[in-house]
Amino acid sequence: MVKQERAVRTRKSLIDAAAAVFAEEGYVPSSLATISKRAGVSNGALHFHFENKKALAHAVEEAATDVIHELVRLSGHAGASALQALVDATHGLVGCLLHDIVVRAGFDLSFERPLGTEAGLVRTWHGWVEETLRRAESEGHLAPGVSPDDAAAAIVAATVGFDVLAGDDPQWLAERRIIGFWELLLPGIATADVLVSARPPKRVRDKRTGLIGP
Repeated sequence: MVKQERAVRTRKSLIDAAAAVFAEEGYVPSSLATISKRAGVSNGALHFHFENKKALAHAVEEAATDVIHELVRLSGHAGASALQALVDATHGLVGCLLHDIVVRAGFDLSFERPLGTEAGLVRTWHGWVEETLRRAESEGHLAPGVSPDDAAAAIVAATVGFDVLAGDDPQWLAERRIIGFWELLLPGIATADVLVSARPPKRVRDKRTGLIGP
């Protein structure tokens, strides 16, 4: 049991270290030696858990995807509309990008050609946003003529764009940016009778997921 717990801790340390190195140096220039040194483990221990750098990068993406799945599960609240859940989730995503290096690296890795696109975190986020907008459409909350596909593309482009711009200026991930984005977008995509708050939910924030459950 002790050995198993140690292995789990080592694996997590390697994923966290890899995320930090990938975020700082980029996937291609980074080395396994740098990652193992950052994690405080030997190269042999690294190779015991991960066959190569690509396998380690996919592990970072998978860990980030787990966080996003939990984030969207907790978005909204009992009785909330799909649009409100979407707004809440984007606020949570910004919290993740600010505080969770694994999530930030996971999004960065989505654009690395050597990794392929089968597990891209941006695709996961895009899929959920589009699905949620289709639910909003079925609820009768999308304005006439608004396409869930087009709205999803705009929302994903904006949220991912905030992350990219924050590489040079963290203020792009300031809460006011997301509030301003939704205050601009909501009147154009929501029916006039739908009440959706562009502000974050009034709940204690978890530094990893951005939100906590009800």
